[in-house]
Amino acid sequence: MPIRAEYVHTNLIARDWKRLARFYSEVFGCEPRPPERDMSGAWLDQLTSLQNAHLSGIHLRLPGYGDDGSTLEIFSYDQLVEPELPSANQCGFGHIAFAVNDVDEALQAVIAAGGSTVGNIVTAEVDGVGVLRVVYAQDPEGNIVELQKWS
Repeated sequence: MPIRAEYVHTNLIARDWKRLARFYSEVFGCEPRPPERDMSGAWLDQLTSLQNAHLSGIHLRLPGYGDDGSTLEIFSYDQLVEPELPSANQCGFGHIAFAVNDVDEALQAVIAAGGSTVGNIVTAEVDGVGVLRVVYAQDPEGNIVELQKWS
């Protein structure tokens, strides 16, 4: 029997949390859920297994779920470890996805806000589900963002 659980947030570690929060707010309508975070101390060191950890950032309410919905938690640590850019088939969390009214328009908004494309916009019929118009893009820090519309 599964434990009782409720989805709360997804954390994204950013080089510049303010820039990334602005991107998700401007492009997708995410809204800040104060307060801004500025955390350090023995508890954070114990939690993260890091020494002298210090992070700052904010939670953004995801669109479509109201004031009590789940959030995208965007944090920056004082000391970062640079990864390779993510790829669609890399193990671990792969991407964040947003349902949009117009995939082409949404992709242009991502690019105008400093993002880029990963692949091409495609339209495919998915058996038993419907027709999907979809593209993978990247936010300004290279994280993959799926833009999708089902019909």
